[in-house]
Amino acid sequence: MTAGTTEFLSVTEEFLRAEPARNSVMLTVTADLVAAGPGAGPGGTLYGWWQPDDGPLAAAFMHTPGFPVMLSAMSELAAAALARDLAGSAHRVPGVNAAQQAADAFTAAWRDRTGDAVTVYRRMRLFRLARLVPPAPAPAGSARPGAGTDRDLLDGWFGAFAREVGDIPAHDHRADIDKRLGYGGITVWEAGDGVPVSVAGLTRTVGGMARVGPVYTPPALRGRGYAGGATAAVSQAALDAGVREVVLYTDLANPVSNALYERLGYRAVEDRVILSFEPPVTLHP
Repeated sequence: MTAGTTEFLSVTEEFLRAEPARNSVMLTVTADLVAAGPGAGPGGTLYGWWQPDDGPLAAAFMHTPGFPVMLSAMSELAAAALARDLAGSAHRVPGVNAAQQAADAFTAAWRDRTGDAVTVYRRMRLFRLARLVPPAPAPAGSARPGAGTDRDLLDGWFGAFAREVGDIPAHDHRADIDKRLGYGGITVWEAGDGVPVSVAGLTRTVGGMARVGPVYTPPALRGRGYAGGATAAVSQAALDAGVREVVLYTDLANPVSNALYERLGYRAVEDRVILSFEPPVTLHP
């Protein structure tokens, strides 16, 4: 295990880039940390990899404090061994984000060592763009790049999105917005009167892959196709920039967004589950 992003990438980058869609989160998060420079980003991020018996690298993981530990594709054996190592090091893990079998193996080993209660937090599906199909009929308005003058609006929208999907509320959205504006990672959809009505984000491009998200439209403006327009626009912009794999994640509990992305030409790649861990309650007399 290591706390060094550079050391982690020196060992795992080739492995991660071999399947950039499935390793999208680890690739884009580490790319942001490298771009920000030494000392930037959340402290305490922990990384590691699995290389059995001096054979080829077979798995990688990343844990940012406050978030579930993120696992690449890995065997049940590797997932269980990682859980035991983390539990033995007293490293606090609030959950795990992985494919179902690896998540189950990690959880069983973690619960055996800690006694934590386990609940399903979210089930997600990874989609990859096959062929972009613009929404028809097209929504009113047009897309434009996000700008510095949008910061206050975007801060409110990013915060509202986080609350709606149950993400960590204390996340620094302004820093994320400034980062995205710096590399052109925000697209705003404006209605015909020039008023912003929806937003779609895009990660940095790593290994020919970029990930769309978040996509957000205020509740009062939904049902008019704005999210589809924004998603199609940011997807086309990525393709125009030479991105080979445009991907996104959806919450499987939201059939509306899943159906939208399929209509736009996105196709399912894999499912993941996020499990939450809670320490057992100790009752004092």
